[in-house]
Amino acid sequence: MKNDIIISGVGGQGILSIAASIGLAAVANDLFLKQAEVHGMSQRGGDVQSHLRLSDKKISSDLIPYGEANLIISVEPMESLRYLPWLSADGWLVTNSNPFINIPDYPAIDEILKEIKKVKNHIIIDADGIAKNSGSSRSGNMVILGAASPFIDMPFQSLENAVRELFSRKGEEVVQANLKALKAGRERSIALKV
Repeated sequence: MKNDIIISGVGGQGILSIAASIGLAAVANDLFLKQAEVHGMSQRGGDVQSHLRLSDKKISSDLIPYGEANLIISVEPMESLRYLPWLSADGWLVTNSNPFINIPDYPAIDEILKEIKKVKNHIIIDADGIAKNSGSSRSGNMVILGAASPFIDMPFQSLENAVRELFSRKGEEVVQANLKALKAGRERSIALKV
């Protein structure tokens, strides 16, 4: 078993919560884990990405080589394009359709989505809309994690347990909102993949 995952987005979108959830689930499944992060500045909307490597065997490096990522999880569509050189030929790209416009010359969203659709294996979902319909507009990152979950080689229940653990200090209402968003993202992804 090996999953090389790149998580990307803009600072403040919950990229590190996605990485922490996957990491907690990996540890619960006795997997080896290496993670490397580059943090943007959330107050300025800087790009944030994380390399996350999971395996049932020891991992030498925390950085994913070009063309080796099994999965790109992106909370922001333009940021997903930035990491395409890392995606393997049979890898999956899962992204939010809603842009976080943080620069004056942000490209037209139609052009960005057109480029994403050129990727053989892609899922584009309205994570913000799904999060809002699930009762928590701030849970778009969990919707995206749920949408990516079919491509992460571990039981979905492990991710649910990790989300419970990660958000438990914020109270049961926050835990339930994030679990609902996670499930809604997974259901949407499975429906699109069929």
